[in-house]
Amino acid sequence: MKPVIVIPARYASTRYPGKPLAELTLPSGERKSLIRLSWEAATQVRGVSGVYVATDDDRIAAHARSFGASVIMTSNAARNGTERCAEALENAGLDTDLVVNLQGDAPLTPPWFIEDLIAAMQADPSAQVATPVLRCDAQTYGHFTEDRKTGRVGGTTAVFAANGHALYFSKEVIPYIDPGKLPDPIPVFHHVGVYAYRPAALMAYGQWPEGTLERLEGLEQLRFLEHGVPVACVTVEGRGRVFWELNNPHDIPRIESALRGL
Repeated sequence: MKPVIVIPARYASTRYPGKPLAELTLPSGERKSLIRLSWEAATQVRGVSGVYVATDDDRIAAHARSFGASVIMTSNAARNGTERCAEALENAGLDTDLVVNLQGDAPLTPPWFIEDLIAAMQADPSAQVATPVLRCDAQTYGHFTEDRKTGRVGGTTAVFAANGHALYFSKEVIPYIDPGKLPDPIPVFHHVGVYAYRPAALMAYGQWPEGTLERLEGLEQLRFLEHGVPVACVTVEGRGRVFWELNNPHDIPRIESALRGL
């Protein structure tokens, strides 16, 4: 296989305008942008033939080129990262049989998450779309429940069938657990914002209208489920690493704290 990683990035985020250019402080005191940290995470993945930043914004493009990233310009019509990846695939004519979408707000994504995802797609030629899921530890589950109590939109959870195919994704914490009966291990899986698509599935996605559940939840992957395309959930291991996306400004301290622990 010849997988490529595409990092979709837009400036006009509803919840956090300019998010890709937000700077985080590293343990050394150096400050780096979110998009740069995400690109650096992508470059650590083995077996990838290329890493690209896909954006419609000249500010993001100029910044990405300044630290050595390859940039694919897209239109501002893309409503989410999957649509932007589809447009990037077409605009650049990428020679690939697998497109990995690493969203630009996930600099804590370990390389083995993506490597495991690629391996799962290699092992199952019938799989059209796949995404990693990570079992919540007590700390991450606490972040989820804290965000919901305070009305913040935090991470996404996933539930899936015995064969690993997704049943649903939600920004609510699913399945529901009685607070007084928290089991061990915790049966809540954090959806990691990474996707692998066969090119045909990715291009088909761009032709479908936005789905009702996708619009309500604000989760792009639900469009596949609403159109009957199975999404394989690949369980990955944290190996002691804390994973969290930068969903809103409140998450910056969380991510900076995790970076200190690397």
